[in-house]
Amino acid sequence: MRPENPAEAMVWKTILWTWPFYALGALYVVGPVLAWLIAGLAVLSLYLGQAIRSDMRATGPIPPVVWAWIIGMLVMLVALWAGHLNWDLGLKQTTKSSIGWAKGWALLALFPLAGAVLPIRRELLIRAHCRLGFWTLCIAPVLLVAPYIGLPERIWTSPLKAVGGPGPEYFTVFLFTFDPASWTPRWQFYAPWSPFAALLGVVMVLFALEEKEGRWRAAGIAAGTLIILASKSRMGLVGLLACTVGPRLVPLVLRSWAWAGLAVFTASLAVTGPWLLEKIGAGVDGFKSARADSTRVRATLQRIAQERWQEDAPWFGHGTVQPGPHLVEYMPIGTHHTWFGLLFVKGLVGFIALACPLIWQTSLAFKDAALSPRGRLPLGLCMVVVLLSFGENIEIEAYLLWPALLCLGIHARECSHSFVQGVP
Repeated sequence: MRPENPAEAMVWKTILWTWPFYALGALYVVGPVLAWLIAGLAVLSLYLGQAIRSDMRATGPIPPVVWAWIIGMLVMLVALWAGHLNWDLGLKQTTKSSIGWAKGWALLALFPLAGAVLPIRRELLIRAHCRLGFWTLCIAPVLLVAPYIGLPERIWTSPLKAVGGPGPEYFTVFLFTFDPASWTPRWQFYAPWSPFAALLGVVMVLFALEEKEGRWRAAGIAAGTLIILASKSRMGLVGLLACTVGPRLVPLVLRSWAWAGLAVFTASLAVTGPWLLEKIGAGVDGFKSARADSTRVRATLQRIAQERWQEDAPWFGHGTVQPGPHLVEYMPIGTHHTWFGLLFVKGLVGFIALACPLIWQTSLAFKDAALSPRGRLPLGLCMVVVLLSFGENIEIEAYLLWPALLCLGIHARECSHSFVQGVP
């Protein structure tokens, strides 16, 4: 498996060089730069048509769902400008936030565009992730023993932080961190914090499950599982189960015996329902109490964001996040939840701008997963994005989530070609 054109070479090398880029504190810069470069190549290939070199010609027109992402993210920019104008945040802050949009929300449109137009194979992404998993397994022993042999939590913070970003942790090289609640070590590998690393581990497992060569598949699955377990993230454990098993159960919606079994199960709830609800409630309570402080802070942030959105700025939001009170440990209002964050920062307009393309993309993947194995990986990736949106802010993490976004664009292209050819 080797790149066959410049676009594939850029994607391949960027994934394989993840750890060196992390060591330089450059990942937050590399992601947006790659997005604009390959999206620019996609637009150029569409414009030049047959005049461009044969291995870089557009694979077809832009699929409708990708147009939805492009329009949605442009609406995000308009909502940002409107929010800044409504709250008189000034030209300097508006310019800074617009640059932030170009490094965050814009990536949710640029990578699907590149995947849908450029001749990039999903098999290349799969193998690249498995090879990244292999190198992660090689590096992992050093990371895992670091807190027990006296090595420091962080190595250094890159001077690249001067380009600007959500915080210094995006440019800092960590070996591990201590959980402030229990003072036990947690690992975030090449992510800025552990819960996000866990979801990246789920993405790696999803890609690895589609690998045809056994040794690379084993490396990817092992590395992804290690990342999830070492991060000690509840969200990662949920994702590992739901995002891998769920897409493989979707074909059952077309099986009559599955519906018959569901009917029997539903009828049995008349007897077992109260007991089952009690057990589920106990499990949810135990899940939340595993990190009670984190659960409390997140819930309070969401409540404040919702109340401030409803009272102050229902349509275009506040334009930017704002410092939180001591009650939430000074965490910024509008963080730790994509949907409440959107309502607070960009209002109902921003909320709809993300919800529409995400629902469309997920529905497309769900339908394809029901009809063929081709849809399993895209549906799993959509589920990761949805799960991530309930615990993190997607826009500031797209710089590492980009292979999944690229794969969603590739899947949109595959579905468009199948529709044109009249086959599922």
